[in-house]
Amino acid sequence: MNNKTISLSHRRELWLLITIAGIQFTHILDFMIMMPLGPQFTRLFGISDAQFGLLVSAYTLSAGASGLAAATYVDRFDRKRLLITLYGLFALATLACGLAPGYGFLMVARVAAGMFGGVLSALSQTIVADVVPFERRGRAMGIVMSSFSVSTVAGVPLGLFLASHWSWQAPFIGIALLSGVLALGAALTLPRLNHHLLVKDRPSIWRGIGMVLAEPNHQRAFAFSALLMFTGFTVLPYLTIYMQTNVGVQETQIPYLYLCGGVATLFTARLFGRLADRLGKVRTFTMLALAVIVPMLATTLMPLWPLWGVLIVSTALFICMSGRMIPGMALVTGAANPALRGTFMALNASVQSAAMGLASFLGGLIISRDTAGLVQHYWVSGLLGACASLAAIFMARRLRVHGAGAGQAATP
Repeated sequence: MNNKTISLSHRRELWLLITIAGIQFTHILDFMIMMPLGPQFTRLFGISDAQFGLLVSAYTLSAGASGLAAATYVDRFDRKRLLITLYGLFALATLACGLAPGYGFLMVARVAAGMFGGVLSALSQTIVADVVPFERRGRAMGIVMSSFSVSTVAGVPLGLFLASHWSWQAPFIGIALLSGVLALGAALTLPRLNHHLLVKDRPSIWRGIGMVLAEPNHQRAFAFSALLMFTGFTVLPYLTIYMQTNVGVQETQIPYLYLCGGVATLFTARLFGRLADRLGKVRTFTMLALAVIVPMLATTLMPLWPLWGVLIVSTALFICMSGRMIPGMALVTGAANPALRGTFMALNASVQSAAMGLASFLGGLIISRDTAGLVQHYWVSGLLGACASLAAIFMARRLRVHGAGAGQAATP
């Protein structure tokens, strides 16, 4: 098996990372923009909160299913050609969301967007792992994952501005148009990414999937990846509800939580990426996975507090929660057998989607409302997330990574 990465100049590598970050930005924003548009959808389409919840979860469920399907073909094509094709289909699906005349059509369009968007995430991470050596992959992941911060800081507010001044369709049409521009940029800037196709004696599709699933190191990486997502999604889906009902944050103040958190992570993502390359991925992940427990439990136990106190805790939560993903995903991509990395990452996307769905479901079962309408037992969800974070630390230390030097070994 060939474990070498594709050699690019520093400038070409940077342009590739910026292009991948732009693609990540659009499909993350496409998912995130749905949630604050809920009141408009329920009013205009005459649907219940449960029906709107299904509209949101349709994207994640579709992404998980498409990850399983992608495992059968993702390592069979040039990654550049496959990325541009899937991204073009994602742009068309998002445009269909913006042109949807009713609830049923919008549901079908969301399923299609999730089908292509979910594979894009796995394919983007695979390309980064193919191109950037492991010792510099923390910095690379920091650049790519800063797209989440940009979507939180700029994308969501801009999308809501377009929705309030034009219509709910405007954000989706805007994302589709931007995706078209970025697809053209990807076609011009990305090199040929067919290095994995040159490996001799490549296994058949189903044998390749079987090899991915059978390898113990891959199994540990899947468990680690699931714990990464599970940690956050026991708490984050119910953050806004708890803040408004129990902490006294006004609806008009909620955007400040995401704005402050997004701005902070925009700066810290690059810092944590460089730190992971300097100190080692496992050591950096361990520090951040331990650190996230403090603001997570503080958030779920928070009483009536002034806004400045809430912003300090919530910003710390966003910083640590997103920060641990940078060394975490560098470890996940490094744990994959390079010759089967695309198949591994496609299956990993399904694992992550399932973990997100399970965590959100369990979090919803744990919390309840008292007679005054206050959220109860949210701290139990926080404790469950803290246990998952500790389990992730244990699992990270058991991973074997490909291409790691002595200072970057899985065991610190």
